[in-house]
Parts: sequence; structure tokens; C-alpha cells
Amino acid sequence: MQRSRPVKTVASAPAYRAFLRGRLLIRGKFLSELLSFGFVGVVGTLIMIFGANLMRAWLGGSPVTSVVVPTVVSTLASYLLNRYWVFRHRDSDGSGREVAIFFALNGVGLLIQVLCTGFTYYTLGLHGGIAYNGGLLAGVALGAAFRYWSYKKWVFTPAAA
Repeated sequence: MQRSRPVKTVASAPAYRAFLRGRLLIRGKFLSELLSFGFVGVVGTLIMIFGANLMRAWLGGSPVTSVVVPTVVSTLASYLLNRYWVFRHRDSDGSGREVAIFFALNGVGLLIQVLCTGFTYYTLGLHGGIAYNGGLLAGVALGAAFRYWSYKKWVFTPAAA
């Protein structure tokens, strides 16, 4: 009986292995960036939720006003963490353009949050703490999806080659 030589598969080819390593590296960078963005989002969300509940309960703020002030504080913290940690590998022209666009896009994200909170409170007529926080979290989730997409597209652009 004659032994056959092992058949080389595409998976053993050096070019294919390099392709897979590159693909994993890209996935790893994306995943790392996404997880870091998520962590910054959690920090910002905690600032916003605790601040909103504090303003609403202790200071008697309206449900909409109590979202706006803590979100501005959260936005400032998020910008600094995103610029100097999450997207540090991306270009910055050093002008106020990046900051202005960041805050404008956060304004859209804030509008999404306020609409969700206002819808829950005014349209659905749900005034309890659980409903308030549910509307708040729904707005945070929708706003976060918009922010991640828009930051990558318009604020923290890829480094020039």
C-alpha cells in the first residue's frame, strides 16, 4: 500500500494565515474600540442617571430639565475620555472643529434622550420612577447608537496615511 502525501490546504498557506491574523487584528481593534466606547458610555450614563434622579427628586426639577443639565456634564466627561483614550489613535486637527461637532452631535443624542423621556412622561402619562428611568434608558440606548456611529463618521476621523 502506498502512502499519499498530505494535501496542502489553503488554511496552511502563509498568505492565508497572514490574512487571518490581519482580520483578527482589525476585529480586535474594532472590538477594543467598541468596548472602550461602551465603558465611557457607562461612565457618562451613570453621571447622567444619578444627576437626573438627584435633580428630579431632591431639587424638584422637571423630568426634561433634569435630563439636560447632567447630560451636559456627562458630555464633557465623555469628550475628554473619548478623545484621549478611546479614539486617541485617530486624527485631531487641534482646532475647535472637533469639539464643536462633538457637542452638536451630542445635542442630537440629547434630543433623542429627551424625546424618549418626554414621550414616557407626557404622552404615555407614566410618572413613576421606574417608568422615568425606563424612558431615560431607552433614550440613552438610542442616543448611544447614534453617537458611536456619528463620532466615527464625523468627529474622530481615521488618521491620515
